[in-house]
Order: sequence, then structure tokens, then C-alpha cells
Amino acid sequence: MRLSIVVGLLTLAGTASADNVEDQLGPREIGVGEAMRGGATGASAIPLNPAGLPLNRELVFEGGFGYRASDSASLIGVSACDSTNVMPGCFFYGYAGSSPELEGMSGTRRTHVGGLAISRQFLPRVLIGQTTKYYDFNSTMIGEKAASGFAVDLGATIRMTQMINVGLAAQNLFATERTTQFPRTFGGGVFARPLPSIAMSFDMRYNLDVDNPTARYGGGLEWFIRAKQNGFPLRFGAVRDNGLEATYINGGIGMATMKFGLDIGARRQVKNGDETLILASMRFFGPRMSSPTLDSEPGFQ
Repeated sequence: MRLSIVVGLLTLAGTASADNVEDQLGPREIGVGEAMRGGATGASAIPLNPAGLPLNRELVFEGGFGYRASDSASLIGVSACDSTNVMPGCFFYGYAGSSPELEGMSGTRRTHVGGLAISRQFLPRVLIGQTTKYYDFNSTMIGEKAASGFAVDLGATIRMTQMINVGLAAQNLFATERTTQFPRTFGGGVFARPLPSIAMSFDMRYNLDVDNPTARYGGGLEWFIRAKQNGFPLRFGAVRDNGLEATYINGGIGMATMKFGLDIGARRQVKNGDETLILASMRFFGPRMSSPTLDSEPGFQ
């Protein structure tokens, strides 16, 4: 079992983003520049690429809370992921409530989202996944309208070699009602583990729900340091958003044992703004089995 407590602090110049794709990211994804579409496992696979669920084998129950100071946002999420069976899957639910201010006027936003992510090995080196979710968004902000309905994410992971994965994912590709809070996005990435203790990744993501599709791309590195039965991941990364003309530097640290893990991730905007994001999570593990595909945390299977 894994219990994750996620604490976020986000300081923005202006109104905080209500993009659900960004709100679901955790400290590990943030630490490596949001670049894990080729190697996302467990709860990380829900916002990035559901096809990655079979990359490890574990049972995980997760609960999280986050706070964003810029718009007094409370973020709550719970999930249950089981990748020990033939068709790995996750049940999840998330809530976001905020009180943003824009040009001296304040309002409220609230979002409920829940669903099921599933994945399966399609060919010996190809994994496919799908997320079906229901969302309900309401806002009193000028220019924003309420929306609710179903949306579908699709993903694929291709194992090029034992060390290199390629991931492709589309969020909110099909939806019964369109809203800017759940934009259609398409992304891809490369995940490489040249050494058991080193992982490198690079991702690109396009927002398709704007007149001129904008790109957000990033990359990072994780160095997993072993010390007897414990491990200490160090993460570094950077992100560039062409739509916002913003640049970020990212980083994170953690600790992992056979029973629990602690992760802290941070993102700091260094161009065209001063956003700061900090996330922390604590995980408690149940049975974890050796995986024939990819071990997400070396030495702790």
C-alpha cells in the first residue's frame, strides 16, 4: 500500500492556471522536467501515459493533498493502482477548488474528476493504455463557463531496447464537452536507463485547443544512490513553455526503502515570471514484484 501526501506551493504573477493536465503532476515528474511519458508507472501514469502501468508490478493505494497560495487552491486526490495482474489498472479521483483574483476581481473555481486507467501488453515490446474519466468543472470567473462530461486519454509505450523506451500519449483526445480546463494535448518522450542507477528523459507536449498549437517541452536526469537497503534519488531538469514564453528549472530529492518512500520536487520559473512550485509525497509500499519490463526504482523490487 502507498499513501502519498502531496503538498504544493505555487506563486504566480497573475492568475494561477486551472489546467487539469498540470494539476495532476507529482514530485517525481516535476523533478525531472515533467519528462516521464516513456517511463511513467503507478500514479505517475495517470496524468502522463496510462500505457506505462505494466512497467512495474505493485499494488498501490494513494491519497494526496495540495495547496496553491496564489489562488488559495486546495487539491485532493486518491487512487488505487494494481499492476500485478494481467491488465494493470488504476481507479482515481481528484478535486480542485480555488479562489483566484484577476485585475482586482475575485471568483471561484472547482473541479471534480474521477475515472479508470487501464493498460495491457499488446506485443512483446508494445504496451497500450487508456484512461476514461468523468469531469465536472464550475467557475464564477468572467469568461469561464461550467462544463461536465466524459473524456478519454490514450497512450502507448514502445520498448526499443532493454535501456530505451519511447512513450506517446494524448490527453482529453475525445470528450463529450470541450473546456479549456481539460485541453486536448498530445505528447511524446524518450526514457533511457544507460546504467541501473541513472535514468534520463526528454518530453514534448502540444496543446491542440488553441489557434496556434503551443509546445511545452522538458528533460531531466535521475541519479539513484544506493546505501545498503536504502536508496536516495536525486533529480534535475528544465522546462520551456512556448505559449507562456516561460523557462523553468526543476529538481528534487527523495528516499526509498522496501516499505516507504519520500519525494520532494520543485520547479522555479526563471524567465517571464516568478512561479515557484514545491511538491512532497510520502509512499508506503505493499507487495512489489520483479518486472520483466522496466524497474521504476532500481534495487527495490
